[in-house]
Amino acid sequence: MQFSKFGEKFNRYSGITRLMDDLNEGLRTPGAIMLGGGNPATIPAMQDYFQQATTEMLANGELIAALSNYDGPQGKDTFLASLANLLRETYGWDISEKNISLSNGSQSAFFNLFNLLAGKQVDGSHKKILLPLAPEYIGYNDAGLDDDIFVSYRPEIEMLENRLFKYHVDFDKLSFDESVAAICVSRPTNPTGNVLTDNEVAKLDKLARDNNVPLILDNAYGTPFPNIIFEEVTPFWNKNTILCMSLSKLGLPGVRCGIVIASEEITEALTNLNGIISLSPGGFGPAIAKHMIDSGDLLRLSETVIKPFYQQKAEFALSLLQQAISDKRFKIHKPEGAMFLWLWFDELPITTMELYTRLKARGVLIVPGEYFFFGQDEQSMEKWDHAHQCLRMNYVQDEAKMRDGIAIIAEEVNKAYAQA
Repeated sequence: MQFSKFGEKFNRYSGITRLMDDLNEGLRTPGAIMLGGGNPATIPAMQDYFQQATTEMLANGELIAALSNYDGPQGKDTFLASLANLLRETYGWDISEKNISLSNGSQSAFFNLFNLLAGKQVDGSHKKILLPLAPEYIGYNDAGLDDDIFVSYRPEIEMLENRLFKYHVDFDKLSFDESVAAICVSRPTNPTGNVLTDNEVAKLDKLARDNNVPLILDNAYGTPFPNIIFEEVTPFWNKNTILCMSLSKLGLPGVRCGIVIASEEITEALTNLNGIISLSPGGFGPAIAKHMIDSGDLLRLSETVIKPFYQQKAEFALSLLQQAISDKRFKIHKPEGAMFLWLWFDELPITTMELYTRLKARGVLIVPGEYFFFGQDEQSMEKWDHAHQCLRMNYVQDEAKMRDGIAIIAEEVNKAYAQA
C-alpha cells in the first residue's frame, strides 16, 4: 500500500510509541516491573474520591448528561467558566472562558499547537519551536507535520551534594532568530523532574515577548493542579503564555482531557482545529473536574493528597537508589517534581539504550535517555557522552516492586562498570 507523505511520517515507530507499547505490554505481563511509562500512581484517597464523586454525579444526572451529549469544539462550557473563575479569583489572572480550550489529551493539544505555529509557513519560510533546555519530553519529538521543527540547547549542569545535580537554562548559549515560532518548556520537566525557577520563567517570558512569539509552558504535572511539584514556585500565566494542563495526573488518564489556557486568538484557532479533527473534546473528564471545582476539592486535593503522596514516593526511591548504587559516577537529578527520577551514569561503558535492552530482558522497563535529546545537531549529540548516559525511571510503583526493580538496575549497572 502506498501511504501519503503524512502517512509515511506518522507510520514511523517513534520513541513515544515504544514507550506506550512497553507500558501496555508491561501491564499485561505478569511480574513485569513498570519503571518506564508515565501511568500515574493509583492513590487510594483519590480513587475513593472519584468513586464518591461519580456516584453523586450518576445520582443527580450529571454523569449521564456528560456521556450522552456532544460539547462544543472548545469544550464543556460549564467547566470552562468554572475553571476561568477559579484561576481569576485565586491568582488574579485576567482570564475568561474565552481563554480556555480543551483537547482529547495533552498529546493532541501539543500536536495542534506545534503545527499551528511551526513548520512550513504561508510565505515559504520554515519555523521552529525553541526548547531552551534538553532533555525534554519524548512526546514532542515526532509531533510535527514537517520534519525538523525543534531546536534545543544543552543545559548548564549544577553539581549538588549527595551525588545530586540540577539542570539550568544556559541563557548565554540561547540563540534566537526569526526562525523561532515559539518557546516551549515543561515545568516540572518530563523526563528529569527539573523545575524552572521563577526567575528562569520570567527571563523566558521576556525573551518571548521581546521577540513577539508565545511562551508555551507544559504544566501537566505542575501548579496549581495536580501540583506534583516539590519546590516553592509561582503559578504563571499572561496573554502571551500558552499554559497546557491535564487531568491525567490527578489520576484520570483514561478520560483524555488536556486544557490549554492562552490568548483568545490561540483559543479560537484550537477550537476550529478541534471541530475539524475531532468534532469536540470528550465531556466526561471536564464534568468530573467541574464537580471538583464546585466542591472546592480540586486545589485542596492537589495540595494535601497528590503532592505529598508523590513526594514521599520520590524520596523513598531516591534513598533506595543511593543505597543500591554506591559508585561515585552515578548521580541523580534533584527530584523537584513530576513522577520520574533522571539517572546519570557518568563514564558508563555502554549506552543507556543497551542498558534498557538488558533490563527489559530481566523484566524491568525503563526509558533510555537518548530519546529525550532531540532538536540538536546529530553529530554534536553523538559526541556528547552525557546524552547516552541517562535514563528515566518512574518511581510510583509499590514498595516491593521498587526494591526489586532498583536491585536489578544496580546489578546491571555495576556489571557494566565492572566490565569496562
